[in-house]
Amino acid sequence: MTRWAVPFSGAILNWRLKRGKEDTERVNERKGIASIARPEGALIWIHGASVGEVISMQPLVEYIRKQGFTVLMTSGTVTAAQTVAQRMPAGTLHQYIPLDAPQFLQSFLDHWQPGLALIAESEFWPNLLLETSNRSIPIVLVNGRLSQRSFSRWKYVKNNAAALLSAFDLCLAQDRDVAERLQQLGAPRVLTTGNLKFDVPPPPADAADMQEMIRTVHGRPVFLAASTHRGEDEDIVDAHIEVMQKVPDLLTIIVPRHPERGGEIAELVQDYQLVPAMRSRNHLPDRGTNIYVADTLGELGLFYRLAPIVFMGGSLIKHGGQNPIEPAKLDNAILHGPYVHSFTSIYSELNRRHAAATVTDAQSLAASLLRLLDDPALVRSMAEAAHATVIPLSGAVDRTAKALEPYLVQLRFGR
Repeated sequence: MTRWAVPFSGAILNWRLKRGKEDTERVNERKGIASIARPEGALIWIHGASVGEVISMQPLVEYIRKQGFTVLMTSGTVTAAQTVAQRMPAGTLHQYIPLDAPQFLQSFLDHWQPGLALIAESEFWPNLLLETSNRSIPIVLVNGRLSQRSFSRWKYVKNNAAALLSAFDLCLAQDRDVAERLQQLGAPRVLTTGNLKFDVPPPPADAADMQEMIRTVHGRPVFLAASTHRGEDEDIVDAHIEVMQKVPDLLTIIVPRHPERGGEIAELVQDYQLVPAMRSRNHLPDRGTNIYVADTLGELGLFYRLAPIVFMGGSLIKHGGQNPIEPAKLDNAILHGPYVHSFTSIYSELNRRHAAATVTDAQSLAASLLRLLDDPALVRSMAEAAHATVIPLSGAVDRTAKALEPYLVQLRFGR
């Protein structure tokens, strides 16, 4: 958003408010107007666009808080804000990131005056970077990610990419491929520190809720479709119907990536003449429930522990897939679609080690699910391989902390 677009910001925000994409009580934060006071002392600003980026920052936030610094986290979605409240250490502040207009960023920076800005993954907003850099605030890209697809697009505007990346004092890349892409686009200083998502602890599960679900399911075979996107639910329901012919008591749990889609998924299930139940309405799946729509936030840890077989959403459509590290840590056998370009390396390794399998449509999903339901030993083998794949890949938070130490030293001494 440039200066000329600022007059339209109200219309943009109203449009988003009507669709539940903004927080009604905190919408002014999107214009750089803070809703809370700035505490005294050095403050480190960490920005993660949505839930995935916010979760990946958890171990880094914990490290920085232990060093005695105030952390301000910004995000662009309501669900990410709720995730900050649920999973970040006590004392972590949160604000919504301003729309990318100079005057909004100036207001934001005037109030918060961060001593260091850490930008997660691939948030290359021009005004955010320019306004922050103009104030001589060091900017570090952490857990840097740049897919081959994005790299190919950036190459057509290489001068623009170089101008944006020059705002970063340092880029910390998830792997060597990302580091090479950033360097080719003109990033001045790049280090490979690994993927912080491997250091994130598995999502929690409430013990009482877990026991309640175990009692409710009562020995039924359970299949989880996690973080699904619009365009995938039909295939999941079709696969459920096919599997039901041989496993009539199958319970499929669908956890939509965006919980507000719960109602439309329940309607879809009814259109197929199946019986849904919705967690957002405090329903539990009884013996007559075919598909349980878990349209709540922060409960994936519960359902990963309940279901031994998981399909990772965002992969049957050209979204790029969802992060498989959490179910791998929780010993799930993993299925996924062909479109996993956002997590290419980890899915490739999981597939290579027979910890995950690719499906392409409802028929292949049903076939894979039937095979796994019929072979508990194969499920255990895949789950063990998944766990063994991801556990040795941790350590990125230590390497990231080491790279950030010079900046933290400067902040400690007020420079």
